[in-house]
Amino acid sequence: MFLSDLWREIMHPEAGHDKGHSPYFEGWYVKLVSADRTTRLAVIPGLFRGEDGSEEAFVQVLDGATGRSWYAPYPAADYWAAPDRLTVQVGPNRFTGAGVELDIAVDDLILQGRVEFSSELRPWPVTRRAPGAMGWYAYMPFMECYHGVVSFGHELSGQLAMNGATVDLSGGLGYLEQDWGQAFPAGYVWMHSNHFTTPGVSLMASVALIPWLRGQFRGLLIGLDTPRGLQVFATYNGTRTECLAVDDEHVFLDVRRRDGWRLSLRAERVDGALLHAPIRTEMHRRVEETLDARIHVTLIDPSGRTVLSDTGEVAGLEVHGEIDRLIETADR
Repeated sequence: MFLSDLWREIMHPEAGHDKGHSPYFEGWYVKLVSADRTTRLAVIPGLFRGEDGSEEAFVQVLDGATGRSWYAPYPAADYWAAPDRLTVQVGPNRFTGAGVELDIAVDDLILQGRVEFSSELRPWPVTRRAPGAMGWYAYMPFMECYHGVVSFGHELSGQLAMNGATVDLSGGLGYLEQDWGQAFPAGYVWMHSNHFTTPGVSLMASVALIPWLRGQFRGLLIGLDTPRGLQVFATYNGTRTECLAVDDEHVFLDVRRRDGWRLSLRAERVDGALLHAPIRTEMHRRVEETLDARIHVTLIDPSGRTVLSDTGEVAGLEVHGEIDRLIETADR
């Protein structure tokens, strides 16, 4: 790979990253929530290539209102993603920084229409020192999985036809992120909401088992976007876990940054639908996700003053894999 190609890939986490290697996956998580929150959809286009060279493209759909999910496979030849911008084509479905065009028919689902992003995307800032959500880890060529936040939140306009019923998303709110690499982590917790009482607040948080050389560590990646700016709590900026606990009803995550800022997250778990997720050999249907969780967020500055205390609704939440090992593993 030429240095210019490598630099473009690092500086454009929103773009396609496929170089033909196996195993490999890339996928975009496109969340669409109507103004009245009755419609809650996640649409996930992507590409998977197994260790044996088998490959397929796909579009997944999660309906948060019913808890149902669908997986529509496509030939890999029907997939294309631009290497320098957000433009993804999977069969007749198109995803760009301006919106989505859907024409999906799988099992008992027919989903068609166009939704435009009627305000600018709010990406995790990309700089040379910290190229997006991954920070300096984006420069490491051997990471198992990379992550990017394409937009913490943007307004929606347009309609979809879902099994003959009109779904109006005008005035609603969207969210967009991306993952790519060889496989999802063996154990992780992921959560997101941008439906807080305080306008303009959006949270993305994950804690995962990260393979590193011959060992592994517990990696933290949290972005709390607020009208006053983005608060980052991550392994690469010296954030440490003070509490991580998971039971059948809750996820508790308390972290403290090196400069004394603290963040407390309390997520309420609810039943969800199964999504397909990449392991090295297949797109395995194994991950339960909901769009109906609630996340209580408390942000405390170094003096002990509570800067933000709010609750995110219609939140996405995944708790998957080797959670006991995730809890027991030390931060890096």
